[in-house]
Amino acid sequence: MDGDARLLTIVGVVGEVRMKTLEAEPHPIVYVNYRQRPRITDDFSVVVRTTSDPQAFFAAARRILNELDPTIPPRFDTFDQILSASLNGRRFNLLLVGLFAAAAMLLAMAGIFGVLAYSVARRTREIGVRIALGASMGNVLRLVLRQALITAVIGVAVGLAGSALLTRTMRSLLFEVSPDDPVTLAGVTLLLLLVALLASYIPARRATRVDPIVALRYE
Repeated sequence: MDGDARLLTIVGVVGEVRMKTLEAEPHPIVYVNYRQRPRITDDFSVVVRTTSDPQAFFAAARRILNELDPTIPPRFDTFDQILSASLNGRRFNLLLVGLFAAAAMLLAMAGIFGVLAYSVARRTREIGVRIALGASMGNVLRLVLRQALITAVIGVAVGLAGSALLTRTMRSLLFEVSPDDPVTLAGVTLLLLLVALLASYIPARRATRVDPIVALRYE
């Protein structure tokens, strides 16, 4: 592995290690005594477990190393910091995706509200007739919400079909999560349906307050 022909004796086998990032596939690694392979000892990683404050330990360790050899440029990190650093790129990508998703959600809510408000306004006369013939506010509210739910279900179905086509792209942004995970898809579906109902609630409530006399005269 390093041009040294001396034989090595295997004294143990360890589990797979992800050296750089969590999504990088593990590759074969050989751990050797640095005294036996001095030509590859230009960089040391020392793991220390402490029950005290890590920052206080770093200060003491840096002072000791400086006393031993002032030319040593030590770097100290906790496991949480190393893990967080390995996810910076993925975290940035997911942040952008989340921002675009939030913007799309707001646009969808505004669109649903606008379409339903327009639909209710065009059906003012019909709603007035229904109320004049005895339809209760609850009946009118359920009518508008049911139509909004049907529209939302169709939109969600189209969205799920589109997500199935983008599975490969989504897979590159995920770690140990399947793009077609049923729990995730079910949660997103319920969230979108809830958003659709909330966005349609105001037009529905407006429809229940239609005055039958005014509605029958509405042109």
